[in-house]
Amino acid sequence: MIVSIYAAILALVYVQLSMYVVKARRKAQKSIGTGEDEGLIRAIRAHGNFIEYVPFALILLFLNEYQGLASHYCHLFGAALVLGRLLHASNIAQSNEQLKIRVVSMVLTFSVIVLLAVSLLLDATLGLYL
Repeated sequence: MIVSIYAAILALVYVQLSMYVVKARRKAQKSIGTGEDEGLIRAIRAHGNFIEYVPFALILLFLNEYQGLASHYCHLFGAALVLGRLLHASNIAQSNEQLKIRVVSMVLTFSVIVLLAVSLLLDATLGLYL
């Protein structure tokens, strides 16, 4: 299954983000909370934001692939999700965050979720599929 490729890639990114939080906690000497340490707050939010969107998007990708979405669309959506999440995580983790990159990363993520959801609705209600 194509979704397996993107799930595996995103799982590795998740572990990397988790390790980034551990490193930031050690640096800030905070095992609980943030102590208002900006680096730790950013690491936690990069990790948190990732886990807030990725599972849902992967479920939608899986359902679309399972229902017969063309493989090139599955790869397109999977790659866009990975790119969006990598851009977002790397940008939000920096103290000199660039808003344009953050916006692009969220547009990619939201677009993937919306288009995959619409695709499922079209297939379920009208029998139309990409």
